[in-house]
Amino acid sequence: MSFTGLNALTFGSATIDVIAVVPNEDIERVTMTNATSSFLLLEEGRKIDVSSIRSSVGGGGTNAGVALARLGFSTSTFVRTGKDLEGKEIVERLSAEGINTDLIIQDAKMPTGKAIMVTSHVCNPTIFTNRGANTTLVESEIDPDIFVDRHLVYIASLSGNSAACLTHIVQAAKESGAFVATNPGIRQLTYWAGDMVEALPYVDLISVNAVEAEQLALTLLPKGNRVQNIPDNVEGPVLLHKGLAGRSLEVFVAEVCKLGPKIVLITNGAEGAYAGTKDGIEFYPAGKAEVGNTAGAGDSFATTFSAYASVGSDIVTCLKAASANALSVIAAPDTHSGLLTGNDVKEAIK
Repeated sequence: MSFTGLNALTFGSATIDVIAVVPNEDIERVTMTNATSSFLLLEEGRKIDVSSIRSSVGGGGTNAGVALARLGFSTSTFVRTGKDLEGKEIVERLSAEGINTDLIIQDAKMPTGKAIMVTSHVCNPTIFTNRGANTTLVESEIDPDIFVDRHLVYIASLSGNSAACLTHIVQAAKESGAFVATNPGIRQLTYWAGDMVEALPYVDLISVNAVEAEQLALTLLPKGNRVQNIPDNVEGPVLLHKGLAGRSLEVFVAEVCKLGPKIVLITNGAEGAYAGTKDGIEFYPAGKAEVGNTAGAGDSFATTFSAYASVGSDIVTCLKAASANALSVIAAPDTHSGLLTGNDVKEAIK
């Protein structure tokens, strides 16, 4: 599989990520007995020595851009940054990856988005974020001509008021003949649910995690189903038994596909991923990797799956390629350094 000669365009956020790795003995981890939530406890007023502090470029729009560029696409990224040193760093890092940065908007009034990640124990970081210029995209900034000759248009989560532009983006992309994939965030699905539904007829692939899928299920299927008791020792894919917020997974996938998307991709953390179409649901278990940082794994999975789906690869191949890239990212300390090249992915899925 080669993506050489294919053009891709990504939308989403661009941030500078500051990642602090805290030794396990210096931070307490508490897991709730009757819930799936875990918490990192920082002692108030204490200065804590950390193992390392590093800075890197992140955000869904840039993560997707770098992933596609390394796979072999000729890639452009449309993001908003501040007109500041952090914004300049983002442009430089993307340019070094061979990504066209001509569409990046530098806002003279809003700062570049920033994120502070605190990670320890299982390396699933708590993230403090200031979204800055990522929140202020408006439709008038998006020229329809930028979609011409794009093979793939990938829209990561749109922050704040930028979410209002989703329908405008996907409609223009679809009308240009592109394969359109989107990976909305939980705030987008909660506060901009109507816009999400309005956009779905122009989307070929939607990718969400299990929590996001539950939120979308509540929007699309307001009438719930009777909840069945699930034995503790049940075997097989969890979501096929459990469903989504009292809604059947099969019914959810069928409802989404009825609105437009051909593929519904649902990731469920360490369990694996589900890819649904009008013909059924394929489950692919998660692989094992030494965890360095889980941030960016979802972006790499969704972007890689979208890339392979855009050229007509079968669902299993898409899942294998996506899993290989995500496992590589999980083993890395940041969101970009673990992303694989196209040849690396081919080798991994042989």
